Amino acid sequence: MTGTTHDTATRWPEVEQHRRLVTEVLLALGATATTAGAQADVLVEGDLRGHPSHGLQRLPMLVDRIRGGLADPAASGEHAWRSRSVLAVDGGRGLGPPVAFAALDAIVERAGQEGVTIAAISNANHLGMLAPYVERAAIAGVAAMATTTSEPLVHPWGGRDAGVGTNPLALAVPTPEDPVVLDMATGAVSRGKVIDHANRDDPLPAGVAVDAAGDPTTDPHAALEGAITPFGGPKGYALAAGLEFLVGALTTSALGRDVVGTLDASEVCNKGDLLLCFAPEVVAGTDRRDVLAAFVRELRATRPADPEHPVSVPGDRSRELRARRAAEGRVPVSGRVWAQVAAIAEELDVARPGSVPTSEEDTAP
Repeated sequence: MTGTTHDTATRWPEVEQHRRLVTEVLLALGATATTAGAQADVLVEGDLRGHPSHGLQRLPMLVDRIRGGLADPAASGEHAWRSRSVLAVDGGRGLGPPVAFAALDAIVERAGQEGVTIAAISNANHLGMLAPYVERAAIAGVAAMATTTSEPLVHPWGGRDAGVGTNPLALAVPTPEDPVVLDMATGAVSRGKVIDHANRDDPLPAGVAVDAAGDPTTDPHAALEGAITPFGGPKGYALAAGLEFLVGALTTSALGRDVVGTLDASEVCNKGDLLLCFAPEVVAGTDRRDVLAAFVRELRATRPADPEHPVSVPGDRSRELRARRAAEGRVPVSGRVWAQVAAIAEELDVARPGSVPTSEEDTAP
């Protein structure tokens, strides 16, 4: 991976500085304005929403993959409609976000005619966090689901060695206000979160990972040599395996220990992605948004176990954090990650970031 450093002090770059840095690095490596913008948006969203595992931390690996010919920064995928509602996408080794957004826009448009549409994506790189994709569909008035696979990072329940991917699942449903958005991995944590903890030398919570011997560990460095534990024990494992079987059945992707290319800079990415859209008024035959809004209000009004923490619905906390950080205009980035990305920018002679604050207090007016 490009560059390393032991600086663990958190940096607080401006949001637009973050976005510009990613965009200009990718443009210098051959991306188009559209593909660079899509990738930058997803990385910025990761840091805005409090998921550094899917934020700027991902850029050095993307750079290495582009330089190694494993990712085409200008590709947005080739589309072939298998039927009126089924879109097959060959990503052409493109970056995950531009390929997925192009496919999503195509099936969102057709969902209004067909009711239900699906995009099956192969030969594309890592998507990043899934929430931005399903949320984009919901804002357009379409309910959506998404899932993807990864290298075997999670040990099967009762096992010691990794056997299935973290295989996240996301869904979003439009309401009269903000969409309800679920985005969850089937591992107790994502691999990116383990890397983020390692970057900050911060111990992991107990019970989320095992070391190379298969024994529980809170050391993120040891966890990187071992495996992630499925969330919810056998249920999380079963869901991860079920999603992998589904993606494997519907895309021309690899399965299990044959999946490569989302964590390394040496292999062509061979995982698969699924995007599904549902037009509520076509499927249900009526507008259900007011009913959904009433259920949202009912859930939020539930008597809380802790009065200081009201009950929320999926997506609330991430949306609130995003809004706060967007208003402040800054996001936190690991010092190690910032140093890696700054070195890349300097090497390419683009968007040199200069110095940035090292704490939230430094950003106060």
